[in-house]
Amino acid sequence: MKYSARLIAIIMIVCLAVTIIFSILFGSVPISAAEVLTVLGCRLGNKPVPANLRSTDTILFMLRIPRMLMMCLAGAALAGSGACYQGLFRNPLADPYLIGVSSGAGLGAIIAMSIPWQYSKLSAFMVPLFAFVFAIITVFLVFNLGRMGGYLNITGLLLAGTAVNAFASALSSVWILISGLEIKRSFSWMLGGGGIAGWDRILFTAPLILIGITGQLRYAYPLNILQFGDDQAIQLGIPVNKVRIRLIIYATLTTSAAIACTGVIGFVGLIVPHLLRILTGSDYRSLIPLSFAGGALMLSLSDLLARVLLAPQEIPVGVITAVTGAPFFLWILNRSSQAKV
Repeated sequence: MKYSARLIAIIMIVCLAVTIIFSILFGSVPISAAEVLTVLGCRLGNKPVPANLRSTDTILFMLRIPRMLMMCLAGAALAGSGACYQGLFRNPLADPYLIGVSSGAGLGAIIAMSIPWQYSKLSAFMVPLFAFVFAIITVFLVFNLGRMGGYLNITGLLLAGTAVNAFASALSSVWILISGLEIKRSFSWMLGGGGIAGWDRILFTAPLILIGITGQLRYAYPLNILQFGDDQAIQLGIPVNKVRIRLIIYATLTTSAAIACTGVIGFVGLIVPHLLRILTGSDYRSLIPLSFAGGALMLSLSDLLARVLLAPQEIPVGVITAVTGAPFFLWILNRSSQAKV
């Protein structure tokens, strides 16, 4: 049974709003709603924050609010990219993490982090740039390695993605050990987390993600046509190679920009588009924007759980998404196998 895309969108937006409120209120240091409203009132009214609430003001505007915004942006980026990759490869398992794009972007980001750039602002620019370049290389590498017998199939894609994923993760670990990066912080970043999010990173990353999101929305209709095959798309006037290359660039841009700030987080691009496709259908004109909202909801909720389950200790966000995503991946794989029988 298919549901209205508008109904699903409303439900997700309401759930996202509730999650955002809880993300602001709860954490290692609980904050009351009255304190939040008082601090917000002072900020909006350009009034000084009372002395007893200055620590609350710092927690809200230096930690929780930028982190919550980063999780929403990263979740939207990863889920939207997952929907695009699945449409491009015509494969329900083409998640940025499973096909190695996330690990490739992570390797590029770690290399950029290890280089002593002369200016701090240059470092903020080079991390997402390196992540993007390595992610693009990974996409084309996996795509070409996965072409078994001249065409792309699930087995070839998974084998190529697994191999490239393992290789990039191993190189990342070796690079951390030989480059002198702080091991605990680096491996925590590789497991995914929003602890490094800040206003500077958001201001730099948000435009990159928005450019990628806009591009994905622009090519949603041609992506629908590509599902019928290249020959049919060409007959309908779709420039297949141009659309495919641009969608890969846009999807990889959003993935690499998100990973450069939040670390390597997996399965968001697998779970969200697949569930939404089951609920609303495969029209990418609605599936892609719904994936943006669903990804923001999933990652912000995962981040909230990561902060409160073992508070004051924090669980890496990537661990939360993996715990939910791995069983879901096995279910999809089993479902795909039964469909072929």
